[in-house]
Amino acid sequence: MALDPSRLRPSELVRLLNSTTLGAVIEERQLYRQRMRAGFRIGEGQTVNFPRYVAWLAEERHKPLEIKNTDSYDLMKESARQRNAHKSLSGRDIAPLPTVVDEDRRQAAQKAFRLFCESYFPLTFHLGWSTDHLQVIAKIEQAVLHGGLCAMAMPRGSGKTTLAEIACLWAMLYGHRDFIFLIGSDEGHAQGMLESIKTELESNDYLLEDFPEVCYPIQKLEGISNRCSGQLLNGERTQIGWTASEIILPTVNDSDASGSLIRVAGITGRIRGAKYKRSDGHTVRPSLVILDDPQTDESARSVSQCANRERVIAGAILGLAGPGKKIAGIMPCTVIRPGDMADRILDRDRNPEWNGERTRMVYSFPTNEKLWDDYATLRAECLRANGTITDATAFYKKHRNAMDAGSQVAWEARYNHDEESAIQHAMNLKLQDETAFWAEYQNEPLPDHDDDDEQLDTEHIMQKLNGLPRRRIPIGCNTLTMFIDVQGKVLYFVVCAWEDDFTGYIIDYGTWPDQKRRYFTLRDAKHTLQDATAGAGQEGVIYAGLESLTALQLDREWKRDDGARLKIDRCLIDANWGQSTDVVYQFCRQSRHASILLPSHGRYVGAASLPFSEYKKKRGDRVGHNWRIPSVTGKRAIRHVLYDTNYWKSFVATRFLVAMGDRGCLSLYGKQPELHRMIAEHCAAEYRVRTEGRGRTVDEWKVRPEASDNHLWDGVIGCAVVASISGINLLTNTVKAKKTAIKLSFLYKQKGQKNG
Repeated sequence: MALDPSRLRPSELVRLLNSTTLGAVIEERQLYRQRMRAGFRIGEGQTVNFPRYVAWLAEERHKPLEIKNTDSYDLMKESARQRNAHKSLSGRDIAPLPTVVDEDRRQAAQKAFRLFCESYFPLTFHLGWSTDHLQVIAKIEQAVLHGGLCAMAMPRGSGKTTLAEIACLWAMLYGHRDFIFLIGSDEGHAQGMLESIKTELESNDYLLEDFPEVCYPIQKLEGISNRCSGQLLNGERTQIGWTASEIILPTVNDSDASGSLIRVAGITGRIRGAKYKRSDGHTVRPSLVILDDPQTDESARSVSQCANRERVIAGAILGLAGPGKKIAGIMPCTVIRPGDMADRILDRDRNPEWNGERTRMVYSFPTNEKLWDDYATLRAECLRANGTITDATAFYKKHRNAMDAGSQVAWEARYNHDEESAIQHAMNLKLQDETAFWAEYQNEPLPDHDDDDEQLDTEHIMQKLNGLPRRRIPIGCNTLTMFIDVQGKVLYFVVCAWEDDFTGYIIDYGTWPDQKRRYFTLRDAKHTLQDATAGAGQEGVIYAGLESLTALQLDREWKRDDGARLKIDRCLIDANWGQSTDVVYQFCRQSRHASILLPSHGRYVGAASLPFSEYKKKRGDRVGHNWRIPSVTGKRAIRHVLYDTNYWKSFVATRFLVAMGDRGCLSLYGKQPELHRMIAEHCAAEYRVRTEGRGRTVDEWKVRPEASDNHLWDGVIGCAVVASISGINLLTNTVKAKKTAIKLSFLYKQKGQKNG
């Protein structure tokens, strides 16, 4: 049946044509126009889908079909759409790529990071290199090409962040690393570095000349990230990515950088599990991580934040490469305060894998202090008078030889336009703010002059040695005390000797069972209570361990320097661990040493707590200096000791800080500091926080997050408490005259003699 479209309205005609299928394709334009003039007289078995025909013709003729002499608005709109689509398609294809301008320059810098910096960033690195720069460049090159970790602390303004950014570009452009993770102290910091890298890729003409397969597609975006998804090269998508937190380099055949990725994050943000699936179907994980100044001023002053960031680096970040692969890492950093995260990472003894490099602005200062004092006075006067240092610079120029004597600076080319040399520049910074100078430019921050200088330090404790042999009592000591800290795997013990003025000596410490080594942690203890008492339950092995340890130590006669032999006066046993309370009380009742054994409980008395001094003494209680021994009550039928742990920790910490030879000093036996690293780390495992509450100021002690054990520290605290219970007093002891009863007859007799 023949159909006469001339009888249909234009809208009905379009609806009819769109609903039909392509039965016979009309390949000639003239035939199509004839049918248009004839009103689309379509015979049986020959139907045409008009939109499909337009699309086919546009594809075959490489230009859209012009439709004229028709009263159908829908047909004209479809033609315009196809014409615009064709223009858009031709505009999105950026082919052809420019050719490489200098292939020799490009090849020469492939394995030479210094040459890459000099060849492609001459405006950035326009000053001469220092020896420190060359050392850092060599470490970066080693990390990128061959793997490994590199931490570098350089003076502020030395270009360490810039070197890290250029290292990103070098690693990606040559295909040394295909997934780089850029991590800052926070995400905003990392995004700032990414913007700097973007600027180089968009506007560096040297990179465009030699790396057109990377830079040309980026420049064709013209800063409009929405163009990424539609960009084509020879009809294929470049898969380029350009967001605030990520760069994906264009996918181009025969390009070493094809599909390489930079992603940014803050060190406290989402880092774990980073991966990326490329257009070829391969999943890649980070192979290079750059941590730029991963700590802030605030985090550097927080022990917990430093420890948390150090754990993130050691765990989440260094594990980004996935199982069986090692990640390369570069960390430009600044030491803000002693013992902060950067200071610990740079310590090659503590973190040898980071191969820390700590550089300075000045390696030796001038020896003529008199001239520099005069310079400082003149400089201050100049700044107050006119805001310049012109006269001071003239003074330095006149006496330069004498003022430079003895000085050695790292970077001779670093000084300002109103200065004459690098040492003058350094001394100006030192005069401006000496504290900032030592931290920011020397990477040797001065100790804080606040409560932090009262914190215990492992190295300081290790140096508090009295030179006496182990288990030898000094001649001035008459009191021996012992404390046992109960743990599920081992028993820790400490024995101290005390003079009457609280001068103390740690004469023995260790564990039962003996671990047969000087340094270990509770976690890796090889000889345990369970091994020593096979077949017993938890309470049974603790009881047996206490029995063996007390028999060994309390029966021992300890030799004093004068030949006298003493025994331990009193021993406390910690009854706070887990389910050990009942078994400790039972042992103290039944032991043959029951007369000198007492269970003990440390109590955390904070600023908001009721202090021991306000405790209302009850009948039968014995109360002392921040400790008390309540009267016997309840089913345990044995006295026990309660003591204020915060107070006694501060007390013992002060004893460690007292200089050798002064009254009240606490010291360790022996002459070799390294033998005492374990107990020193236990004693430095906590830090004090000065807190106010209830009208008083209290030291509240907290465990450092990075610390693993503090059991020997508890042992030293317990020994000091026992010493106080035994009558040891920090104040100078004075012997009070004994009061004697006087009879009334004696008084009358004296009176009679006086009257006579």
